[in-house]
Amino acid sequence: MTTPEGLLAVDERTARELRGLARVLVRSGYADHAAITAALTEAVQEDAPSMDAATLVPLLIGEAVIDLNAEAADWPSATDPDRLDAVLSELESRGIVVVRYTSDHHAARQALEAAADPRGLVFFTDTDVWHAVDFGMLELKVWHPDTANVAPGEPLLEDLLALLHQHDLPAVFDEGRIEVTLNWQRRVTL
Repeated sequence: MTTPEGLLAVDERTARELRGLARVLVRSGYADHAAITAALTEAVQEDAPSMDAATLVPLLIGEAVIDLNAEAADWPSATDPDRLDAVLSELESRGIVVVRYTSDHHAARQALEAAADPRGLVFFTDTDVWHAVDFGMLELKVWHPDTANVAPGEPLLEDLLALLHQHDLPAVFDEGRIEVTLNWQRRVTL
């Protein structure tokens, strides 16, 4: 990996952190170009204030996209995130509110409260996706319509676990959340 010229002027740790942020933002597959640019601009301004964010940010994004596209050439036609999308669509067809890549549980709760006669809520945050990008595990939070967490043995939880397994996504319930093991290979168009 070549170093964008702007990163030569910052310390190695800052350069690594900025690259890492660009990597997870791009690979998430949920953030659009404007959101990625805004997040990276803020990071450059905070962590490398002497750098010109307007010059450095496009280089960071470009590098992350090039790396992702090179890897994606070898991916299978159906990836784990594709199977996850199928699970989430099935849940929505069953009347469960699904909130993807949200900033926090407050936004997920608002979506649940705005829904007409929801059967439950499944959501994950942006940081959950970033963790999946780097570590191959996505946390799904599952709530009842009254915002109570699901518990072992409850039909909502058991149905979701069965659906994940049917789509070849290993998953376990642990400490109030479902941990889904997956290889985060999401195709991205920016």
